[in-house]
Parts: sequence; C-alpha cells; structure tokens
Amino acid sequence: MATAALIDSAMRLELDGGLDADNKPVVKYKNFAHVKTSSTPDQLNAVANALSGLQVYPLVMIKRNDSFAILS
Repeated sequence: MATAALIDSAMRLELDGGLDADNKPVVKYKNFAHVKTSSTPDQLNAVANALSGLQVYPLVMIKRNDSFAILS
C-alpha cells in the first residue's frame, strides 16, 4: 500500500489589486516558500495577517500548498 509523506509547504497571500480598465478584479500574489510543515492553520493565519499589514493591497485570501512524496 502506498503512503504519502509531507515534504514541503508554502503559503500564498492573495491581495485585492482593485479593478482593471474593464472593471474586472485584479488579484496580486505574494508567495512564501519553505513554510514549516508542522505549522497549524492558526499559526499561518497569524503570520499572514501580520505580513498583510506590510502590503500595499488588502488581504483577500490565504492559501497553503503542501507537497507530498508518494512512497510505495
């Protein structure tokens, strides 16, 4: 039976960049690689909110991207 091992994690902040010339929403991204794989959602939320205070645009969403190795 195959198993999955968490090997890496990253965090992406999605920021509200306003509207473009056609009045469509613009989303700006800030990516942070090599996030501790043991980080909890509450910890990521706290860090993302602290980092969003340093950004020009307001925070819309926080995403976590995990990478797994599939072992047989």
